[in-house]
Amino acid sequence: MGLAGTWVAGLFPRILAADEGRTRMPQGLAADARRLDERMRTLATFGANEAGGIDRVAFSDANIEALDWCAGHLRDAGFSIERDLVGNLVARKTGSDASLDPIMFGSHIDSVPGGGNYDGQVGSMGAMEVAAVLADAGHTTRHPLEVVYFTNEEGGKTGSRALVGEVEPFELEIETASGYTIGEGLRRLGGDPDRLSEAQRAPGTLAAFLELHIEQGAVLDADNLDIGVVEGIVGIMRWNVVVDGMTNHAGTTPMDRRQDAMVGAARFVTAAHRVARDTPGRQVATVGRLQAEPGAPNVIPGRVRMTLEIRDLSMEGIERTFEMIQARANDIGEATGVTFSFDRFYTSRAAPTDMAIRDMVERSARERGLSSMRMPSGAGHDAQSIALLCPVGMIFVPSLGGISHAPEERTESADIVNGTNVLLDTLLAIDDGGLG
Repeated sequence: MGLAGTWVAGLFPRILAADEGRTRMPQGLAADARRLDERMRTLATFGANEAGGIDRVAFSDANIEALDWCAGHLRDAGFSIERDLVGNLVARKTGSDASLDPIMFGSHIDSVPGGGNYDGQVGSMGAMEVAAVLADAGHTTRHPLEVVYFTNEEGGKTGSRALVGEVEPFELEIETASGYTIGEGLRRLGGDPDRLSEAQRAPGTLAAFLELHIEQGAVLDADNLDIGVVEGIVGIMRWNVVVDGMTNHAGTTPMDRRQDAMVGAARFVTAAHRVARDTPGRQVATVGRLQAEPGAPNVIPGRVRMTLEIRDLSMEGIERTFEMIQARANDIGEATGVTFSFDRFYTSRAAPTDMAIRDMVERSARERGLSSMRMPSGAGHDAQSIALLCPVGMIFVPSLGGISHAPEERTESADIVNGTNVLLDTLLAIDDGGLG
């Protein structure tokens, strides 16, 4: 289990009383703060490292041990346990109405190398706590329930993408941070990479999917807000951008006779920033990589290679932003004597959340006396894939300082309880016919 013990006790702030500060729903159901806090602490021991974070990468021994531990608690809550063909841990419980489709909820417990103790884990332990609360209350939902811990979220959302048929055969040969290829890793988790097509689920076979997650940004923390009502997961497009000018001597070529690719690239970076910043909307644009050729101090660059990434809640918004940036590039080319070419190499579609589920999340926060705001998710999540199968909803809780993917990642225990209670309320609202 790694480094358990004294250092773990300092990771999670104590909640002195399970009922402290709690606003109960009319039916009296709410998260047990002590139990949730204790389970967060225990999960943090699997793959713990000396920096205070975790190295619980997908397919590692620590990942497998943690999944087995999770399975035990879900079994105690009355769920049957299965490892599907892609290694997802799926815990199922029947509902009172056999004609209804399951409500799925969960997240992931694998980490990036040297990661923190909250990304994925908050949603996973929140889902486990919801299962325990319902079991303690003897409450049987109308819908069947499925708690899912997805495989290899940090390494490409393998588990959720396989359910919608998006995992390509070549991906199985990719070596992961565990040292195993994805194909080898799936076998370690009990999956079968030779039968991936059988892991797919048909659209409409789930009633809804819910995921609780830390924000991984600083908005909720900075604005002192309790709950983020996620409007959708942003789409992403990436381009390789090449700026062609003319290579020449840096000392003998007058400034007014240059076709300096670096000058064109520099103006492009500024233009992309200004277009995204000054256009109404929530789009973002980033030039994340830049390389000049030939790259010598005494040579005017004749070519610059860059990347451009644009994210927005709609694919149409991404396309509009790109068109504006491309138009600016043409103007820069005319002014500087260089040319621009664009090659798109990556697309990840936007996934809006269900509007009715947003309302349910917002209503739960209000009734529990919690502040909330509607916001996009700038990071990818498993819900992005599952949105092809059913209505999805996401609930964010604050990340202190906006830090994520690092040992310093932190979310207060009270915020984890708040998010879990909102998850519970939203699941019950869907079960009560909230989606019609």
